[in-house]
Amino acid sequence: MFVADRMTKNPVTISPETSVSHAHELMRNKKFRRLPVVEGEKLVGWVTERDLREVSPSSATTLSVYEMNYLLSKLKIADVMQKDLVTVPVDAAVEEAALLMYRHKIGGMPVLDGNQHLVGIITETDIFRAFLDMMDVVHGATRFTLQSEDKIGVFAALSGLFARKGLSISSVTNYPGPDGSAYIVVRVPGDHDTAKEAVPDIELLGLKIIAINQLPPMELQGKG
Repeated sequence: MFVADRMTKNPVTISPETSVSHAHELMRNKKFRRLPVVEGEKLVGWVTERDLREVSPSSATTLSVYEMNYLLSKLKIADVMQKDLVTVPVDAAVEEAALLMYRHKIGGMPVLDGNQHLVGIITETDIFRAFLDMMDVVHGATRFTLQSEDKIGVFAALSGLFARKGLSISSVTNYPGPDGSAYIVVRVPGDHDTAKEAVPDIELLGLKIIAINQLPPMELQGKG
């Protein structure tokens, strides 16, 4: 799965000359949390709700509403936007985007094509939804959590086992466990009792069963 599959395409943009008050109003009305700043075809900046809050007068100010609006209308996005940008290529895997966001502690970033033109934005919500889809959480399933030696052939053996039982695998993931072992999480759709019949054969493969959970279907709301 790639960034191109999950990003918001053709995002709303503003220019460096846009006033802070207009950008704030745009974010409020459209429920945006961030906006790319474009000059011509070139991405030159990025502004977030937090950036705008930091330059807005506090509630304790002695300025009148008129004075505050006047000051914000004179302040330009060029004065407050982020210029040292973290971006991601449109053909990057969603895992790469997730790692960039984690490393830089950001909730979203611009997506660029091969010509360094802005083609979209991707947010943490887009990433979360992508991983939920990868794990097929929408559909009910039996979830096996297994522990194994970290060795070649385990996935192939599991796949063959479930196939012989007439069971399909909707998703499989693994992560490092203690002492060099590996944890494997397998989701098997269909009848829970039928899936549990595979337990003796799983144990014959030398895999330790940590947990077996029956997971109901889960409804995901909105795109994000």
